[in-house]
Amino acid sequence: MDPQVFVIFGASGDLAKRKLLPAIYELYCSNLLPESFAVLGVSRTDYSDDAFRQEVFTDNEFIEDSKKQDFAQKLFYEPIDTLEAKDYPKVRQRLEKIDEQMGTSGNYVFYLSVPPRLYTEIPKYLAQEDLNKKEGSFRRLIIEKPFGYDMESAQSLNKSLQQHFDEDQIYRIDHYLGKETVQNLLVTRFANGIFEPLWNRNYIHHIEITSAEKIGVGDRGGYYDSSGALRDMVQNHLLQIVAHVAMEPPINADAGSIRSEKLKLFKALRPIAESEVEQYAIRGQYIGADIGGKHIKGYREEKGVGDDSMTETYVALKFFIDNWRWAGVPFYIRTGKHLPTKATEVVVYFKSPPHHLFRSNEEMMNMNNQLIMRIQPDEGLLLQFGMKVPGAGFNVKNVEMDFHYSDLTDAHVPEAYERLILDAMKGDATLYARGDSVEEAWRFVDPILNAWKNNPDIKLYGYPAGTWGPDVADNLIEGDRVSWRNPCRNLTDSRNFCEL
Repeated sequence: MDPQVFVIFGASGDLAKRKLLPAIYELYCSNLLPESFAVLGVSRTDYSDDAFRQEVFTDNEFIEDSKKQDFAQKLFYEPIDTLEAKDYPKVRQRLEKIDEQMGTSGNYVFYLSVPPRLYTEIPKYLAQEDLNKKEGSFRRLIIEKPFGYDMESAQSLNKSLQQHFDEDQIYRIDHYLGKETVQNLLVTRFANGIFEPLWNRNYIHHIEITSAEKIGVGDRGGYYDSSGALRDMVQNHLLQIVAHVAMEPPINADAGSIRSEKLKLFKALRPIAESEVEQYAIRGQYIGADIGGKHIKGYREEKGVGDDSMTETYVALKFFIDNWRWAGVPFYIRTGKHLPTKATEVVVYFKSPPHHLFRSNEEMMNMNNQLIMRIQPDEGLLLQFGMKVPGAGFNVKNVEMDFHYSDLTDAHVPEAYERLILDAMKGDATLYARGDSVEEAWRFVDPILNAWKNNPDIKLYGYPAGTWGPDVADNLIEGDRVSWRNPCRNLTDSRNFCEL
C-alpha cells in the first residue's frame, strides 16, 4: 500500500474515539498499514500533539494496550476553526511537514467525521489550498451518512462535492456495507450454482428483510426526531442490502461493475406514488410498556422528543422491482426500535411445488422453503425444507440445515470500519455508495416522506415497546398462509427454544 496521511476532521469527537482510531490501530496491529503512515487529527479542540495522543488515543477505553506507544508517535494534531477558510493553510502546512518527517509522499485521505452541514464547507476550503489535486499523488474524501435529507439536498450535496473533488475521489461510507455478512450475500449468490438458477420470479415467492433493534433512541432523541426510521435505516442501509440481494450479476468483481449493477437495480424500483403510500407503507412509533418488571419509556417521553412528534420509529414497506428477473415478486422491508430482539436478516421464500402431492398433510400445505441469510448477530445461513417423519405414512416435517459464519475461521474478522477504512486507503470503492445511486435511493423514498408530511390522514400506529410493531404491518404480506418471520437472536430458532 502507498504511503499516506489519514486526516480526521472532527478528531476529538465521539466517532473518532469509538470507531475510527480503534479501527486504524487494529489495522496497525494486523500489519496492514504502510510503513510510512500518519494520522492527522483536525478539530476545534485546542490540543497539542502530545495532548491529543494522550486524551484521544492512549486513554481511549476502546483501544486495548499492546503497541500503543509505538503507534502514538504516528498521531499528530492541528487545531483550527473548520468554518474559517483562513485556518486551512495551517492544515496544508502541517501536512507538508508530516510528509517530510514521515515520508508520506503527499498522499492524503480526508475523513469528515463532522456534522453534515460541514460536508460542503470543508471540501471547498481544502480545494482552496489545492489539497484536492492529485497530480503525482492521491487525494480522497470520505463522508459519513446522511448523504442529504431528501432527493433535492442529496443532489445539491453531490453537486457541491463534485465541484471540488472528482467522483472517483469521493467515498460515501455506509458501515453496513463493511459487514462481512453483507458482502457474503454476493458470494452466496454468485459463487454457488445451486442458488443462481433459482434466483428469479419463477421460483421465488417473495423476499423479506428485517432489521430489528432492541433498544430505543436513548440520548439521540433530538437527532432522531428530525430523521426517523425511513431516513435513518431504509434509504441507505436496507436498500443497499436489497441491491446485494437483487442486483444482476456484475461482469467483474471490481468497484465499477458492482456499483453500476446497483445503480441499475435502484432505477428499477417501482415508484410508490404519494397516493399509494397507505397501501404500501406502514409507520409506527413505540409507546411505553412494562418489560420484565421494568417500565420502558415511550418515544414521546424520550429526551429531545416533542409530545406531539409524528416521527416514525418503525417502518414496513412493500415494493416491486420492475425488471425481467423480479417482475411480480414482492419485496418487504421492515425496521424498528424497541422490538423484541436485535437481528438483521434476509429471508427468501421459495414457491411451493405446483402440485401438492402430500395434500393431506396440513403442515406441508402451509410450508414454503426458506433460505435465511443472517447478517447479525449469530451470522450464518439457514435452509428450511420438508422431510418425511420416520414411520408409517407420509408425514412431513419442516427441518433446518444451518451454517454459522463463526465456524468458517478462528481468525480475526475485521470490524466494518476497519474494512472500509482499509479499502479507502487502497483506493477500492467497491463497498462505498456512488453519488448517482444515492440519488436514486432518495428518488424512491421521497414520495413516502412527502405523503407522511403532507397528508395528516395517514395513520401513525403506536406499538408497545418490546413487540414486533403494529399488527397492521401483517396486512402488507400477500397470500393467506404467509406472514413476517419474527427472528430470534439465535439463527436456529427451534420451536422449543428462542433466545430473545
